Amino acid sequence: MVPTRTMIRDLLALHLSQKGMPINQFSGQSGINSGTLSRILSGHQPIAMNHLERITRAMDLPEDHFYSLYVDECFYFSSPTWRRLRPFLVRSAELGRLDCVEQVVQNLLENLVYAPMLFEVAEGLFQEGLWQAAELLYKNVSASEKYQNSERLALCQYRLFRIAIGDDQARNLQAAHLFEGYLDRLDEADQLDGLNHLGHVYGSMQRWHKVDELAKKMQQLATIRYNLQRQSNRRESNEKKTENPLYFYILYAQLIRSTVCEELGDFDSALDWVSLYMDGSWIQEDDEEVKRIVAQFQEWGTANRLLYRVMGGQYEALSEYVEFISERPDEIFIALHNIISSANRYDWNVDSILERFASYIPYRTDLAEYGVLHNKQIITNQYTQFLAELAANYLNNKRKEGIGFILQSLESSARINNESNVIKCVDLFGQHRNQANEEENEQYKVQIGAYL
Repeated sequence: MVPTRTMIRDLLALHLSQKGMPINQFSGQSGINSGTLSRILSGHQPIAMNHLERITRAMDLPEDHFYSLYVDECFYFSSPTWRRLRPFLVRSAELGRLDCVEQVVQNLLENLVYAPMLFEVAEGLFQEGLWQAAELLYKNVSASEKYQNSERLALCQYRLFRIAIGDDQARNLQAAHLFEGYLDRLDEADQLDGLNHLGHVYGSMQRWHKVDELAKKMQQLATIRYNLQRQSNRRESNEKKTENPLYFYILYAQLIRSTVCEELGDFDSALDWVSLYMDGSWIQEDDEEVKRIVAQFQEWGTANRLLYRVMGGQYEALSEYVEFISERPDEIFIALHNIISSANRYDWNVDSILERFASYIPYRTDLAEYGVLHNKQIITNQYTQFLAELAANYLNNKRKEGIGFILQSLESSARINNESNVIKCVDLFGQHRNQANEEENEQYKVQIGAYL
């Protein structure tokens, strides 16, 4: 049924009438040929996107003023054409008019021939960071192809996984589980990046055996691709590029596997992996990017060798580790987390270190470019755990300010839906509640109860 809504040309005609303005004058203001305006007003020519922009501007209206009507113009009062709809979709996304994006997509996908075109637009929006609009397109394209075993469907699911990742760990886990079923359908370049991002999600939830499984797969796949690429000594023109060079994924997988061993308390194995990712002598490329990446992995390896001595209980390595990270601001917060954890484990006094780096304790995300420990979700989770460790350290030293850190950790835990850390904080309070007086205890119990 054709809508009975007023058309844009009717409103334009009313505007000209009210202003007593001839077509030639409006033509001069809008920059649209007077003959074109006459045909638009008479209904003999549809309004192109650039005409819509000029008409709206000449009428001194907000750019998206006629956008809802324009959807009707495109689908009900003329034949839909991609030449008009593509720029309208993109501009609607840029202006945050998701309602118009949704309307256009729903109408277009009645004809599946538009699915590849909508996917292409979604990819462009994704690259530009317009993820909300891209999500609408990916979801609708996925729904239209749900019975197709296509790479495009898998790519839609990969992008939706990337878009879904946020602070809520439960939602992140759900998104990861959904995407994993599509991982093997992707091009190998996208598989590598997908494995990388999946590793970040599982790492943020400390599912280290799963992280190791993904890192092992990444290492194998990257090694095969790298060897094939070097054997052919050229890149096929149609070969999809990864987000990082192939050798990076090999080194990075080794770094992840070292981190897994560290988290599981196997420091000897962790050191074996450190030796591997510090060695870039096998890389055949020789340019500035290679030198930069290899130097970064070697720096991390040097830091981690010191760290593993600290975490293994060698107090004499602590001062050397502190001096090393003091010259690397991007590493200081992560180092503090490791230091306070070791201090709690071995009953060390690290007050002077905490005081020295007090400005690095507040939450921050402006960390280094690469590294499994530098992903936003992992950093957020580490910060939540750090607050709990800091609380434990203060309370073990009979400093009731530690309860304040319990509350901060609980707040952060609730924000990212980290149930295990909530339990840890409640246990900490139960162990140390005697450090506060009765009135304070009741107050803290109420505050803590708000997170349960």
